[in-house]
Amino acid sequence: MRNYTIDEEIRAKTPGLKLGILHYDNVALSPTPVMLKGRINLFLENMRYDYSEKSASDVPGIAEWRRIFKALGMDPSRYRPSSEALVRRVLQNKPFHWIHTGVDVNNFLSLQFGLPAGLYNRDRIEGDVTLRLGQSGETYEGLNGREISCEGKLVLADTQGPFGSPFVDSVRTSVTEEATHLLHVFFIYPEFNRWTDEQLLRSVKEMFTHVNGGTCEIGGQPFLVVT
Repeated sequence: MRNYTIDEEIRAKTPGLKLGILHYDNVALSPTPVMLKGRINLFLENMRYDYSEKSASDVPGIAEWRRIFKALGMDPSRYRPSSEALVRRVLQNKPFHWIHTGVDVNNFLSLQFGLPAGLYNRDRIEGDVTLRLGQSGETYEGLNGREISCEGKLVLADTQGPFGSPFVDSVRTSVTEEATHLLHVFFIYPEFNRWTDEQLLRSVKEMFTHVNGGTCEIGGQPFLVVT
């Protein structure tokens, strides 16, 4: 079984930070159907209404993740947590980027729980995975079309180097409709208490597999929490 760990430096600077890990197998991704788009759009409309006189920082989880970035020496205004970037798009009434049922459900769940979340092609990941700070000279091609300098930034890394982060993921492990073996990661801030970790990850598992089929199992369990 692949091992997932959080580097000691991260644990010292942000005690209580956790990773929620799910493995999906034999999923069938597809263009997002109209019914699911309708459900997501209704959620977005309700969110805009609820926060019509508030700001993105009032959404649970946004301020907490900005504090984590600052504690690690990252500028959260330059490198926004992905959950905050999604929230800002919603509150600014910008269109939701429809990709396919995998990515769209991931983004919906990220908004619902106020957590950065990443979806990765497990077939493109080599060896064990560590949440750590990027080292000098480490880069990757980001899904935003830019070369991402990883030095001093919070990243997920395998034996080949960084491939993901709570702010933008890499092309190397990106998920296309053809991918069938996926890694789903939720970056859980220490104060997260609206649900237990089990409630969060069971809800994620149920929705993702309901939409995309397949199975969800890691080491004989439906999910893994890394502390």
